[in-house]
Amino acid sequence: MTLARILVVDDEPQIQRFLKPALSAAGYDVVEAATGAEALKAVATLAPDLMVLDLGLPDMDGKEVITSLRGWSELPIVILSARDRESEKIAALDLGADDYVEKPFGIGELTARIRNALRRRSPHELQPPLIQADGLTIDTVHRLVSRGEEAIHLTPKEYDLLTLLARHAGRVVTHRTLLTSVWGPAHGEDLHYLRVFIGQLRQKIERDPTQPTIVRTEPGVGYRMLAEHD
Repeated sequence: MTLARILVVDDEPQIQRFLKPALSAAGYDVVEAATGAEALKAVATLAPDLMVLDLGLPDMDGKEVITSLRGWSELPIVILSARDRESEKIAALDLGADDYVEKPFGIGELTARIRNALRRRSPHELQPPLIQADGLTIDTVHRLVSRGEEAIHLTPKEYDLLTLLARHAGRVVTHRTLLTSVWGPAHGEDLHYLRVFIGQLRQKIERDPTQPTIVRTEPGVGYRMLAEHD
């Protein structure tokens, strides 16, 4: 049985030191991020099943993470924050968080909220360890890409772009979402980064890079990866 993967996003070392063993003991695979940028990248590349998110992050407010994430993912989000004002809770929930737990907290309550949020997740949202498109295979567990027996060597950024598009195959992923998820919030408008890396990626994965069929351009909006039924 595959363990559910929990992404803990918190910049307090003592919280990370407590939560990782506690959630591991509860039967979860735990990965960590300390900033909003790291969190968005981890969602794109590590395929967590749920995020535990602090609102007070060093690079952005946690509500900005929710807003950015909800542009392309329905990943369950449980807020874990010292902010106890009703307005903060309402804002986070209205933006798309699934639940809200205040610090200080009991691990029993948090794990119960996590179980509840995971139960509500639709079966079609679960991502397979292998993603295929037009003969291309992406092994998200081992971070490997291949066509048939031939391995395709991608840079870390190229791989991150490909897996982000693959996890949302058939749907348009906007320029800004790709840039902020792979390069961070400061690069949200750096379209030249994206064009260069998409071009490099196509050279490696497309049968004919001049007529791409796997990663398609949606002019003025973003990119869309081939879905199996396209």
